[in-house]
Amino acid sequence: MKVKGLILSVIFLVGISAFLPQAQAEPTVSIIMEKTTYSYCEKLFYIIEVSEITGDSAIIHISHEAGKGSSAIPIAITELQNPMPSLIPFEPEIFPLGKYAIDVQYSGAATFAEFELIESDSICIPGLMKPIVSNWLSGNISDGFLLDAIQKYVDTRIIRMPFDINEDNVYKVSIPTWIKNIGYWWIQGAISDDDFSNAVNNLLERNIIKISVGGEGEI
Repeated sequence: MKVKGLILSVIFLVGISAFLPQAQAEPTVSIIMEKTTYSYCEKLFYIIEVSEITGDSAIIHISHEAGKGSSAIPIAITELQNPMPSLIPFEPEIFPLGKYAIDVQYSGAATFAEFELIESDSICIPGLMKPIVSNWLSGNISDGFLLDAIQKYVDTRIIRMPFDINEDNVYKVSIPTWIKNIGYWWIQGAISDDDFSNAVNNLLERNIIKISVGGEGEI
């Protein structure tokens, strides 16, 4: 009799459990770093890994140890592993040396990772030069204003300009059409910053890029 009652109790409990709300594990999130040490000219890369896709966006904050940080960055989560490649490299004008933290919040879960930006001999052409070169290739700015931008924004260790561009000579500059191929290759990522700067320096050293005298000659 006791055995029969026990069996009925088990059946009753199993039946009731089918109607009770099921406890679900909360989603988790983690950051997989490509590496934890970067230098100027390199691009940050990491992966946001989640346990499930909930439809929520991940909210990212990147902050420097000195307290300066980015605003909230919403990122759509469409895969269990979501690559996060930076579109711009680390540049001295934007990113100070030191330690950084990446904080990620996703569907109630949170995580963080750290990396450090260290000094190195690497120097790169500022990202703002690409739209300037693109405008030059499109004919929206003159040859002289391109050189003026290089002189103002590019480190002299990268491109060594042997003359100053000023209001008196900025309109005396003309660059042969074939040189624009170098700009196209650089904009498209076919050649590196080093390749681009070496090509420009070579043209300057060979006096192919120069200031026209009396309106004659070309760069």
